[in-house]
Amino acid sequence: MKKSFIYGVALAFFSVVALAGISMADNGPADIHFDTKKPVVFPHAAHQARLECGICHHGKDDAGKQVAYSEGMAIAKCESCHNKDAGMPKKLSSLKGVGHAKCKTCHKETDKKLAKCGVCHPKKK
Repeated sequence: MKKSFIYGVALAFFSVVALAGISMADNGPADIHFDTKKPVVFPHAAHQARLECGICHHGKDDAGKQVAYSEGMAIAKCESCHNKDAGMPKKLSSLKGVGHAKCKTCHKETDKKLAKCGVCHPKKK
């Protein structure tokens, strides 16, 4: 009786720990640093607080075509596809191109002050 109670408590504990681990999604880093010609610090957590993941993230199918983000989709580094060797259109074949096409466009639509160069490319101190 005592042994089965201890096993039951242990099983319940490990079940709770496992469920907590599953429910705690990996949200990535709070800030993402892009080491480019003009370095960029992307405030990832600040964007997560107000945007859906699919606004920025997407995947690709077996044919290499873009597919919309779905919950639980593995998220690769941007440059794994957005590079000169991946066959992307020229304006999307670099981090700079994606940043200027996607990020700058969104910033222009939401708040023109956020589309200025210094917002993403702060001057070195």
